[in-house]
Amino acid sequence: MSVREQITDVSETHLRELVLVDDHEEGEGSEELAAQLGDFDSGVDELDALIGSAAGADQAADSETSGEGASALASALRTRPAEEPATFDSLQRFLDEIAKTPLLTAEQEVVLAKRIERGDLAAKDHMIRANIRLVVSIAKRHRNQGLPFLDLIQEGCIGLVRAVEKFDWRRGYKFSTYATWWIRQAIARAIADKGRTIRIPIHVDNVLKRLDGARRKLEAAGNREPTIEEIAAEAGVELAEAELLLRASQPLVSLDKPVGDESDSAQFGELIPDERATSPLEAAARTVLRERLAALLANLSYRERRVIELRFGLGGQEPRTVDQVARVLRMPRERVRRLEEQTLHKLASLAEAQALRDAA
Repeated sequence: MSVREQITDVSETHLRELVLVDDHEEGEGSEELAAQLGDFDSGVDELDALIGSAAGADQAADSETSGEGASALASALRTRPAEEPATFDSLQRFLDEIAKTPLLTAEQEVVLAKRIERGDLAAKDHMIRANIRLVVSIAKRHRNQGLPFLDLIQEGCIGLVRAVEKFDWRRGYKFSTYATWWIRQAIARAIADKGRTIRIPIHVDNVLKRLDGARRKLEAAGNREPTIEEIAAEAGVELAEAELLLRASQPLVSLDKPVGDESDSAQFGELIPDERATSPLEAAARTVLRERLAALLANLSYRERRVIELRFGLGGQEPRTVDQVARVLRMPRERVRRLEEQTLHKLASLAEAQALRDAA
C-alpha cells in the first residue's frame, strides 16, 4: 500500500504520540559518519562498515533524545499551511495510520530481522511500519527543495524498504542508524531527479551542491559576496565548468507569470522582444529605401535595370552570377560585366543628385 493510500483522521493527541521519533542521527557520531560516508553510492558492505563505527554514538544519542525535539515536530506538523489544505489533511491521515504501530526495541528489531531473513513478509511489513516515523523525521528537513512533503515521505519510504532488505542484525548496531542513510539517499536522489523543471544529472547536482557549499562558506568567512573565481577554487572545480553550471542552475520563470501585482498585469512573456521580428523603425526604413530604389531604377533602360535586378536579387529573387545573368539575357559575359559597372556608376550619380535635391 502506498503512502497516500494509508488514510484516516488524526487528533492532536495522536500527533504528540507520533513525534516520539528516534532522532539519534543528529548526534556527534552520526555527523562524523556523514563526513566519512561522502557519496551515497558506496557499496552496501562499505555502508555497513561505516555505520558500524557509529553504533556506540547511536546508543548515546538515544539516551539524549528528549521531548523538546518531539514537541517541535508536533508543532510543525500541527500547523496547517493555508495554501495546501488537501495536502495537510492527507498528511494527518497518514500520520494517524503509522502511529498505530509502536516503536521497536533493539531486541524486537533483531527478532524481526531474523524472521525477514527467512522470508517472512509480515515481519518485513511490521519493520517498515514501525520505522516510518524516521522517514517523516528526515523528510521534514528536506522541505522547500522542489518536492511536496508527501512526495519526500514517499521517496524516503522507498529507501526504508531497501534498508529493511539489506539490514544485517549481526553487526550489532540499531536498525534506525542503518536505515537513516538509505532514507537520506532516496530523498536526495528524488530531489535531484524530480525537484527541478529541467532534470539535472546526479553527478552535476553533486557539483552544484559543492559550489553552493563553497559559496556559503566564503560568505560566512568574508562577510561579502564571493566571486565566481573564489567559489570555483574553494570547491575544486574548473572555472569554465563552474560558470556553465551556475548559469544552467538559475531558477526558471514561467512566461505566463504576471509582472506586477495587479490582476490585469502584463505577462513576462509579453515583455520579451522577438529577435526574429522586424522593429517598426526598421520596417519604415526598409520601405523608404525600396521607394527610393524604385525611383532610381525608373531612370534606367530595360537592360540596365534587368542586370541590376538579377545581379543583386531585387524583387525577391536570388542574386545571380555574371555567367547566369549572361545566359538569361543572352549576352556575352564581358558585356554584362561592363554594363553592370556602368549602371552602378549611373545609379550613384542619380542618388547623389537626388540627395542634393532633397537637401535644397
